[in-house]
Amino acid sequence: MRATLMYAAGDVRVETVPDSIIEQPTDVLVRVTASCICGSDLHPYHSLPAKAGPARMGHEFIGVVEEVGADVTTLTKGDLVVAPFAYSDGTCQFCRAGLHTSCEKGGFWDTLPQEGGQAELVRVPLADGTLVKLPVAPDSELVPSLLTLSDVYGTGYHAAVRGGVSAGKSVTVIGDGAVGLLAVLSAQQLGAEQIILMGRHQSRTDLGREFGATDVVAERGEEGVAKVRDLTGGHGTHVVLEAVGHMPAYEQACGVVRPGGTISRVGVPQYEEAPVGFTSLFGGNITLTGGPAPTRAYIEQLLPAVLDGTVQPGRVFDRTINLDDVPDGYRAMDDREALKILVKP
Repeated sequence: MRATLMYAAGDVRVETVPDSIIEQPTDVLVRVTASCICGSDLHPYHSLPAKAGPARMGHEFIGVVEEVGADVTTLTKGDLVVAPFAYSDGTCQFCRAGLHTSCEKGGFWDTLPQEGGQAELVRVPLADGTLVKLPVAPDSELVPSLLTLSDVYGTGYHAAVRGGVSAGKSVTVIGDGAVGLLAVLSAQQLGAEQIILMGRHQSRTDLGREFGATDVVAERGEEGVAKVRDLTGGHGTHVVLEAVGHMPAYEQACGVVRPGGTISRVGVPQYEEAPVGFTSLFGGNITLTGGPAPTRAYIEQLLPAVLDGTVQPGRVFDRTINLDDVPDGYRAMDDREALKILVKP
């Protein structure tokens, strides 16, 4: 089978590797029909040391169940399924609390060195708890939107939920990548009155406006903070959704949140320490929350509106490629030539 491997920063290859196989009775084997490149894949694309490679890539995919382990009870051969970016058993105390990314038996795809969604086949552990069946055909026009349930839509929604977005609140979204844009959509769905999108790529911020952004701020740093405060009577917003993961975005979040507000971070942090002292969070009674989104907890909730076309999160995909072109897809996303790339094996 073919699969994507990252050998080092900037070095992505599609190679022939041994076929994935059933290893545990709770596994299923999925033939991938749609996957994608994630903004978070660009972090190792910038920094993966050669001694850490090659790493199998891809944590978002839809596919058809090809083989079922002996202990799997909810899935059968031929089912079309979507996989969250973390696998989980669905039964432990953390899964029952909606924190599937903290599952006692689960993990993230990068903890499975021989598996990845940017491939033709994937072994899915704990399949009963992980996978969700989809009532459409593999070639459905809804597939791009359904694929966002694997990560970016669920992550944007998680940011908004953890941030306490509700009717009448003001929200700043930092970042105009796919997660940031779907955080805008999620904030709109949850009733936010004012949604300020901080981003400077017009094609993306135009989509953000269509998703519900009431204002766009292209400026960064102190100038961007001042612009947001001008738009909010000098106070800042009730909620800030930080969808970037770099320190300047965190500092911007601290600058635009109002006293008593909440910063919700879902951009994978590319730093180990963040200020929480008197002048950043403590003095303003600011709440800091967020984390890796347990997207499995949100799929059934978000699925109906995707199926009936009420929401179209798949609009964040602006390019489709085949598996052999994945290395060029990484380059295009890194160069901001593409927002999010859909991969068809």
